[in-house]
Amino acid sequence: MWNRKELKAKGKAAFRANYWRSLLVALIMVAIFGGGAAVVGNSVSQTGAEQEINVTDTAELTQALEEIPPEALVTILLAILGVAAVASALTALVSALLFNPLKVGCQRFFLVNSDAPAGFSELAFGYKADYGNMVKTLLLKDIFVFLWSLLFVIPGVVKSYSYRMTPFILAENPSMGSREAISRSVRMMRGQKWRAFILDLSFIGWDILSAITCGVVGLLYSNPYQFATNAELYKALRDSSTAATF
Repeated sequence: MWNRKELKAKGKAAFRANYWRSLLVALIMVAIFGGGAAVVGNSVSQTGAEQEINVTDTAELTQALEEIPPEALVTILLAILGVAAVASALTALVSALLFNPLKVGCQRFFLVNSDAPAGFSELAFGYKADYGNMVKTLLLKDIFVFLWSLLFVIPGVVKSYSYRMTPFILAENPSMGSREAISRSVRMMRGQKWRAFILDLSFIGWDILSAITCGVVGLLYSNPYQFATNAELYKALRDSSTAATF
């Protein structure tokens, strides 16, 4: 049975032994997979005259819309929905073909780095080792998580933990079938999801400190620390499940 403190100690030692490379790989992971869009709100004070102009503009816009034939409004709406659908499809395609194999490479970097300093060449692993299988497997995983999320937020989160080890599994077994890789992740995480959640929660202090410092602490320390610890979690679960089969 794995111990949270031991995993974090191993993760910390691994990334500090290869600090700058670990930092850059973690930056890639955060930028592509973990970075949220920052929304900056600008507060603008308006005078009574400006507000009156805005009301007038709104009235004119409403009148203009009412003058447009219903058929034209339907056409405009369908066009907007079509553009949104195409944009979503392109985003999903780029994620499946480019970013998901890169994620496998990043996870492989931290796995290799757990035993000895890893090089940047590990990042290309997802594109060189059975690329098609990785694209298919991770796309299937993403679809499963999406479908579970349609039920409610909590089932989606729970299933994301169930499928969490899939990129690590592919990092060691690039040709493993999609169903088997996902099923193995589910088996590895059975009875471990809550403990993994607590492991994630144990980094909340670092996350708060990172937010206070505008991400500096996360960039320079806590992000590679967390990714390295996740690699240690995979190794612990892998070794435990392997031992259980004998």
